[in-house]
Formats: sequence, C-alpha cells, structure tokens
Amino acid sequence: MKRLFLTKYFLIILCLLMAACSGTKHLPKGEKLYAGADVNIESGEKLSRKQKRFTRKTAESALFPKPNSRILGMRFKLWRYMAAGDNPKSKFRKWMKRTGEAPVLISHVKPMVTASVIDAKLYNIGIFKSNTEYNIKEKKHTAKIYYTSHVHKPFIVEELNYAVADTGMSRIILSEKKKSLIKPGEDYNLDKLKNERNRIDALLKNNGYFYFDPDFLLFKADTSETDKSVVYKLTLKDSVPQEALIVYRINHVYIDQAYSLNERALIRAKDTVIYGNFLFLGKERQAFIRPSVIARSVFLRKNEIYARKNHNTTLNRLMSMGNFKFVSVKFNESDTTTPGYLDVTILMTAIPKFAFKAELDVVSKSNNYSGPRLNVSVLNRNAFKGAEMLNFSMSGSWETQLGGDNKNLQSYSLNPKIELIFPRFIVPFYMKRTSSTFLPKTRLSLSFDYLNRGNYFDMRSLQFIYGYRWKEDIRKEHELNPVIVSYTVVGNKSDAFIALLESNPFLKKSYEDQFIAGASYIFTYNEQVLPDKKVQTYFQLTSEIAGNSFSLVNIIAGKKISSENPSLIVGSSYSQFARMSLDGRVYYNFPNKNKIALRAYTGIAVPYGNSSTLPYIKQFFSGGPSSIRAFSINTVGPGTYNQIADSLGFLRLGGDVKLEINAEYRFNIYRFLKGALFTDAGNVWLLKSNPSTMGSPFSFTGFTNEIAVGAGFGLRIDVSFFLLRFDLAMPLRKPWLEGNKWVMDEINFASPSWRSENLILNVAIGYPF
Repeated sequence: MKRLFLTKYFLIILCLLMAACSGTKHLPKGEKLYAGADVNIESGEKLSRKQKRFTRKTAESALFPKPNSRILGMRFKLWRYMAAGDNPKSKFRKWMKRTGEAPVLISHVKPMVTASVIDAKLYNIGIFKSNTEYNIKEKKHTAKIYYTSHVHKPFIVEELNYAVADTGMSRIILSEKKKSLIKPGEDYNLDKLKNERNRIDALLKNNGYFYFDPDFLLFKADTSETDKSVVYKLTLKDSVPQEALIVYRINHVYIDQAYSLNERALIRAKDTVIYGNFLFLGKERQAFIRPSVIARSVFLRKNEIYARKNHNTTLNRLMSMGNFKFVSVKFNESDTTTPGYLDVTILMTAIPKFAFKAELDVVSKSNNYSGPRLNVSVLNRNAFKGAEMLNFSMSGSWETQLGGDNKNLQSYSLNPKIELIFPRFIVPFYMKRTSSTFLPKTRLSLSFDYLNRGNYFDMRSLQFIYGYRWKEDIRKEHELNPVIVSYTVVGNKSDAFIALLESNPFLKKSYEDQFIAGASYIFTYNEQVLPDKKVQTYFQLTSEIAGNSFSLVNIIAGKKISSENPSLIVGSSYSQFARMSLDGRVYYNFPNKNKIALRAYTGIAVPYGNSSTLPYIKQFFSGGPSSIRAFSINTVGPGTYNQIADSLGFLRLGGDVKLEINAEYRFNIYRFLKGALFTDAGNVWLLKSNPSTMGSPFSFTGFTNEIAVGAGFGLRIDVSFFLLRFDLAMPLRKPWLEGNKWVMDEINFASPSWRSENLILNVAIGYPF
C-alpha cells in the first residue's frame, strides 16, 4: 500500500510539473505559441515510396522558424524565460532569463514566404512546377501550420554529354567518366550537380591545373516536358582565365622548419642547405629535425606535375609528426623563362621539444576502494633529431576500502614506463615508401608494474612491446604488434591468500608465475571522425595469440606439450592461448544534437597446449563504469556465480567468454550539462574445458538465462576537452538468483536498505562507449 501511495503521489507531481512547464501561461494577450508545422505531399502522378520520402524531407528543410525546444514533452527553456518576468532583478531570475528561450509566436511565422521557399527547394530536386498551400489550426494557447505541396514526378536525367573545349582537360575528365555522380535514369538534383563540379575540380587539380575553380564549369540543361527528362551538356565558361588552363609543375621547394608567425624577413635572406632537390632554409647545425626525415614526408618534388593530393599528404604527414604546431604550404609562380612552374615554400613552426605533465586525482571505485593516483611524464619530441617521440612516465596509486568488512585491506602500485615512437616503419627488410596521407609509426615500449595487494601478495610484471600503427584512411586504422613479451612473478603470498588459492583452483591457476610471448593485431573502423554523418558506425577487431613459438620448439625437440606438466621458460610456465574480441557500435545523431548510442561486445579466449587457464590479465570481466553499470566493477559472473556474496577482497574472477550489449540515449540539458538514460546487459563465462567449478560454463542453449541486466540515469559535465560522467544505475536482473531472476518488483527507492544494496554510482572520465 505504501509503495502504491508513493507511486500515485509521484504521478500527480509529474503531471503538475508538466502543466507548469508548458510555458503558455504568460503569453502576451491575443498571441498563440507556434507549435511547429507538418508537410503533406500530394501528387496526381504515382510517386515511389523513396521519392515521396525524399520530397517530404526536402520540403521540411524549408520550415522556419523552429518552435520552442522540448525535453520529454516539456518546454523547460521557455518556462524559465517566461517565469523570469520582463524585468528580472535577482541574479537567479536574470540567469533564468539568459538561459531560457523566448517564445516563438505564431505572429513571428510568415507561412506565405515559407511556402515559396518550399517550392524553391522542390525545384532543386527536379519538381519544377509545384504549388504549396498552407492552413493554420489554432488551439487555446497554441497554433500549428499544415503545408500541402502539390507536386509532379521529378524530372530524370536522360544523358550527360561532355563538350569541354580544352583538349587536355577533356581527356582527363573523360578518363574518369565512369566515376561521375550524374547517372542516367536518376532524378534531377542540383546538389549532385554541385558535387560533380567539385569532383571534376579535384580531378583537374590532381593533374596540374593549380588555378582551376569549380565555378569555371557549366552544366547546360535541356528539358523535355513530354517525358520529364533532362539532357546535360558540360562545358567551360567563356570567362575562364588563361592561367586556369595551364598544367603547372613544381620548380624550387623551400623548407623552413624554424618559421615564426611574427617573421617578416624574406626567406631568401636565410642560408640554404641543399638536400636532394629540396632547399632547407637556415644553417644545417641549426636544423630542428634532420633534412632526410623531413624530406620523407614532402611529396611536392621538383619537375613533377602539381597534384592536390600530394599537397594534402605533405601537410598531413608533417603535422602528424607531432613536432609542429603550424604547417603552411605557399605557392608562387616561378620566375623561369618557361611558364607553368611553381615555387613551393613550406613553413613550419615547432612545438617546444620537451613537455612535462603531472596528474593527481582521487579514484573512487564502485567496489568501495578509494585513494589517490599520481602520474608524471616527460616527453622529448625529437629525441635523436629524427622526430622520434621519447616518453618517460611514472605512475603510482594507493587505495583502501572505506567501508565493508575489509577495512584493513590496502593496495599500492608503481608503474615506470619508457616508450619510443619512430615516424616510419622500421622493419628488417626493404619496404617501398608509402604515399599514404597518414604517417606510419613504429613503437617500442618497456614497462614495469609493481603491485602490492595488502595482506595478499606482491606482483611484478615486466613487459616489452614492438609494433606498428598506420592508417589506411581517416576511418580505418591498423595496429600490429609482432612482439609482445611479458614476465609476471607473484611473491610474498600471505597465508590467507594461499588458503584462498587452495580453495579455488581456477584462481590459483590465474595467479601462477607467467611468461607470455605472442603477437596481436587490432583493426579499427571509426565513422565518428565524420561529424556530419547522421548514422555513425564503429567497429574494432582485436586478436592476440601467444606461446606457439615455444611450443613449436618443444615439438621439434620431441617434448610433449601438456597443461598438466607445463614446459618452463626462465623458471616459469609460458602461457599458450588465442584471444579475440569484437566491439561494434552505432550512433544515431538527431538534428537537436541528441544521440542514441548502441554497443555490442563479444569476446572469447581459449587456453590450450601448455595452459589450462588464461593469465589473469587476459581474462574477460564484466561490471563497472564502462560495462554493466548496475553492478560493481568486475563482479558479474562467471555465469551464475555470485561474486558479491563472496569475500575476495581486491580479487575478482574473470571468464573465457564475454557477451555484452549497451543502449544509451544521450540528450542535452543545459550547455555543458548533458543527461543520459541507459540499459546494460551481459555476463562472462568459463569454457566447459576449464577445470573450475565456479559458475556454470558457457552454453549456447542456456547463456540467455544467465544474462545480468541493469538500467539507470546519467549526468555528464562536458566542456569539450574534458567529460566527467556520473551514472546512477540499479540491477533489473541478477543471474545468480534461483527461479525468477528479474528483480524489478523489488524496487523501492524509499527503503534505505534497498538503496544501499542496489544503487550503484559510477564516476568516470569520458563516455562509456
């Protein structure tokens, strides 16, 4: 009864709040609030579903002005503005007025003008004779406009003919005729014509026509009313300047890597150093980066035909070195007797060679462990005068449990690391230089991790990585690490920890000394770099394999490979496993900058040969700020096992298989304050071959009944370069329960015990996915 009463009370308050936030209470006398507009398309001719949808979308793009914004059906911004009054005196009311939204009244709308704009928009998509009418429907406080557009079928493209007088240009354009955006049989579209001009312009600029402009191209259209068709003829305008018809080549290439934005002296006043066909300005001993390194990234070369793609590649490669804050490429006509030559000047302003960074923060985890964390790093951006990035870093942390039964548990870690990145591929064989827009990189990394887990153990890990990273294009990135070697030793085991391991064979195997030698490959496809795309996708494939080379040596030597009697390397058994994960995401962007984000993650790792269990650091975990947020970090699974009821202290159990799905609706609240509604589901499992009896093994027929589900609400402080996230979540389904695993009927926000057992506050930096 009490819960029913609270629910009714909440609904009454919600209804009153929605009525108060309608924003129509204080409208000027005789005025009505503009509630938006709808567009209806009518035609005496049969339109395809695609044509009708595109026609309506085009017409809707002409609607103006936009009505007052809404969140969950309520006009909060309008209400703030109206509630502040005409002459706000208090600071709070002034803030309400400033952050509110003035009412958009029906008197502000000019439907006749909008109707004519709709017709103009429809003309641009081949509906040359449309007629748009409007009707205003009024209610007590609001008014809405309904537009009706009477249209015919769009004109279609019948043919595209080329009549470019310049022979050289005509040959280049016809060579890529198949790539034309104008296709016979498609509807007329003005935007496609503009994009086709830009495509041809880019093609010509890549073939030496430096001064060409898309406005020099002219599409002449011949329409037929009978069959509603259009025949295009592409020509050059009569007013094309002479220099736009010349194919330009590169003459001198000047490179100044010590340019100052305030510099006014002529570049010729500086000394020059000749390297190949490049002229470096300044004395050789003053060169910031060796000329040979700079020359590898310059694709504008003497006597070659100018190409815009080489221009852009040069800019991108020099900037991606990370050594310059400003790179500019300037062109001047060369003073040679033969016309058609350009002098190139590349100006670069260097970033300071050394950078120091220190970060101090306090970490509070969802498992009640908190403490400070410090990270200090020193970066040398040009370690050996070859644009090498040399980074020394040292991080450390200390944490303890502030509540619960293990108040004496403490943990601290120290993590020194040195990383060296070369701006090129370093391989033991000859590799032809690539002309990719993006600079490939070779990475060497050596790190040492020391972890002290209070009254349990010490763990020491040494890791070396040798690998490559390169981009295929702006969306596709590859990372290949052919050498990953790590050595982990667990020492100073306490009696309590030894007893815990003896009672849990799976955990015992996970914390054995491990030697890992393998390789990994990561492929990432990311459309979030395309901000104007309505539906963005993200995909990442991660694969890793380890231990095969040592097993091959043992097999050749006649040794039997067995996890029961594992072979040793440097006194420790080496791990042998294969691991792969897939991370797929879809982002649907609304016009008001709200967003729906969907994510699906799956991973599997199989120990074999010399190993029966995965190393602890290679297992999958579920639960926490970037996983299933309704459960504490790494506490979900494996399978039906209940880690929350177990007392493992700092320790957590992982799995060999992971499945997880997340859905989140992200919306704007006020400027940098954003909100989110989310649902998470998933779990981790052990494989049937794993010797552990903790939790049920993965089964295709039974895994759906072992899924954990949670939901919640989030607040985010987003200041573009930094995002602080607060997500409050509660479990909806607990996989370890017998019988009915859904717990929604137990939700009771008024109960302190329910809140303490079920509400999880996750505090993190950045979005969860």
